Amino acid sequence: MTEQNAEGRLAPSRLTIAEVDRLIDVHFPQAHAGSKIMITEDLAHRHARIRLEAHERSLRPGNTVSGPTMFMLADFGIYVAILGTLGEAALEAVTTGLTMTFMQRPEPQGMIAEIRLIKLGRRLVVGEVEIYSDAGEDMVAHAIGTYSLPGPSGR
Repeated sequence: MTEQNAEGRLAPSRLTIAEVDRLIDVHFPQAHAGSKIMITEDLAHRHARIRLEAHERSLRPGNTVSGPTMFMLADFGIYVAILGTLGEAALEAVTTGLTMTFMQRPEPQGMIAEIRLIKLGRRLVVGEVEIYSDAGEDMVAHAIGTYSLPGPSGR
């Protein structure tokens, strides 16, 4: 369950968007290889919203956003939510599983991923991702991902 403050808003994350961006730029620059097309728009405790900018390299034949692009968005989004929630100690967190269901064909434009961390354990984090096209309100893909956290010596 996502923690909320007295006003019903999500609790603040441990790191700010700027701090997470800096960590990714320094320690994981390949996430933005070619150009920075994934932008963190919101970050709170156990939550993130990532915008994928429209880019021709994200398209596949049939003029739609490719599955691997949406997979990358989901994986990156969970990682950002983990960093925002747990801080720099989680830099070495790694994906252990990611399952995605494609629900409808997205238009060839930007996308929004809403990420929610649904389990924060000592060694595993489970995140849920809803992906929407800028073109509409209907979800185009849904993902559940699991990350392994670094052991006590790495925290």
